[in-house]
Amino acid sequence: MEREKFSSRLGFLLISAGCAIGLGNVWRFPYVAGKYGGAAFVLLYLVFLLILGLPIMVMELSVGRASQRSIATSFDRLEPKGSKFHLHKYSAIFGNYLLMMFYTTIAGWMLIYCIKFLTGEFRNVSSEQVTNIFSNIQVSPITMTIAMAVIVIGCFTICSMGLKNGVEKITKFMMLCLLGIMIILAIHSVTMSGAAEGLKFYLSPDFGKLTEHGLFNAIFDAMGQAFFTLSIGMGSIAIFGSYIDKKHTLTGEAVRITLLDTGVALISGLIIFPACFTFGVQPDSGPNLIFVTLPNVFSSMPGGQIWGFMFFVFLLFAALSTVIAVFENIISYWIDLKGWSRRKTVVINCIIILLFSMPCILGFNVLSGIQPLGSGSNIMDLEDFIISNNILPLGSLIYLLFCTRRYGWGWDNFLNEANAGKGINFPKGIRFYVTYILPLIVLFIFIQGYISKFFPNLFG
Repeated sequence: MEREKFSSRLGFLLISAGCAIGLGNVWRFPYVAGKYGGAAFVLLYLVFLLILGLPIMVMELSVGRASQRSIATSFDRLEPKGSKFHLHKYSAIFGNYLLMMFYTTIAGWMLIYCIKFLTGEFRNVSSEQVTNIFSNIQVSPITMTIAMAVIVIGCFTICSMGLKNGVEKITKFMMLCLLGIMIILAIHSVTMSGAAEGLKFYLSPDFGKLTEHGLFNAIFDAMGQAFFTLSIGMGSIAIFGSYIDKKHTLTGEAVRITLLDTGVALISGLIIFPACFTFGVQPDSGPNLIFVTLPNVFSSMPGGQIWGFMFFVFLLFAALSTVIAVFENIISYWIDLKGWSRRKTVVINCIIILLFSMPCILGFNVLSGIQPLGSGSNIMDLEDFIISNNILPLGSLIYLLFCTRRYGWGWDNFLNEANAGKGINFPKGIRFYVTYILPLIVLFIFIQGYISKFFPNLFG
């Protein structure tokens, strides 16, 4: 059976970027950038994006395009006899399922907030009432289950329509809407009375702040943000490489995807900081920024109901683009591995994800007594930790070793695939760096993830 292809290059770029663009672009990047001196941190982040994220993304795309398969059989097709790289398929598919076990819950929160802003529930409410709205959602397993089920069934329905007619067509529309809404929100935000102060906090380079919280911490946070923002390591990017032709080099495509991902992260800050400074709200990080801090801002703002609704539609589309991309990876995995039809694969996996998402939802209420990572943690925190601190870095390390070592696919095979077509070539001169130094940096990120989680005061 011939493998389905994207109908356009734009479709490939927007869907791949949609997979990479996630909630970390919005609820972590702007806050961390502000904390470490605005543009000073952004420069550091861009350097690490170039030397860390980009090479591994090119490698993952190359494995996908050369094999024309998902993570299920891509290593099997390319590895030499006796190699064990294909075993990564099991940790990678586990990672895809695990990510969806909590990401669908967060996407459900976005959907609930869209409805609440549309119906005017956030109009003229106090900051305490805003906090209560979020708390009431979390303590209601029925509300969260319904929202999660709408997300899961809706996204699997889109995937059931096929690559071109479902995944590409819908995601392309959502991503173009997302970018358009972001630009409108950013223009509105920078015209507010406190915009100058907010933009100064966010964008003026303050190199002193890089050392204020510890230079090592600033470097690690920049490294971590650059590394994790692209969703590399578990085949979610490789699958889209398997759906494209050899007209364009993969380094050029990876650069375009990275620029889109970074653009969303930067513009998020342009939306958030001027608004926070105008209304005297301290920007937070994580879910609180999105679900408590910003609704407080919107409830104080003239026309806040409309702006709040637009903001959560933008966030919903960012979340849905990731969910659809990962669902497509899961579907392709079973089609490649078992030869199932797309419809059968969709039905089975829809049921699996609906069931597997329940522990995360119940972790906020019925199972809130389970605190796997210490006091105040929940099941979602554990799921996120396994993905972010284990599967993504170790999966990226496997792609690195596979593309640079002779007992894997090998440097020459990788380079020939990456540089097939027109565009920017992968530089041959960095072979030593990607073979010996970059794997050590990825290992460092993996180890530091554990240190920052369990020994946060080790480096001051």
